[in-house]
Amino acid sequence: MSEPVPASGDGSLPTEEIHSYESYLKEYGSLTYRNKGTSMLPLLKEGRDLFTVVPKTSRRCEKYDVVLYRRPPEKYVLHRIIRVRDDDYVILGDNCLKKEYGITDGDIIGVMTSFVRKGREYSVSDWRYRLYSRVWCAAHPLWIFLYRVKRFVLNRLK
Repeated sequence: MSEPVPASGDGSLPTEEIHSYESYLKEYGSLTYRNKGTSMLPLLKEGRDLFTVVPKTSRRCEKYDVVLYRRPPEKYVLHRIIRVRDDDYVILGDNCLKKEYGITDGDIIGVMTSFVRKGREYSVSDWRYRLYSRVWCAAHPLWIFLYRVKRFVLNRLK
């Protein structure tokens, strides 16, 4: 796998390469991928930014982790954990409205460790990234409310 295949517009990675993500991570220890799609805006912009994931360990993931996971039946998605529950996770793309429930440790194959944005690399331990992820998650309910108000107003104007 010399040039990784980009993700689709819904945040999922294309199914034609599914068989190789786990094996690539197992063999090389990390996967750097060019972002495609809008589900992780404004953090990752389609066609411009890269992200790097490492294999998930036996350790539980934490709130704010960005994970690469399998979405049944055969899609792979990069989204953020917004809630850790006893047996699973609640996951949401930064630019998505719909939360995904029931994602388990067995579904997660990798955890993002860094990303390249506008040509500059950032670690997920960087204070700016950590601030962004916490502010973005805290503001998400307000963002959804404003989006729905906008849609309501626009529909009334038609």
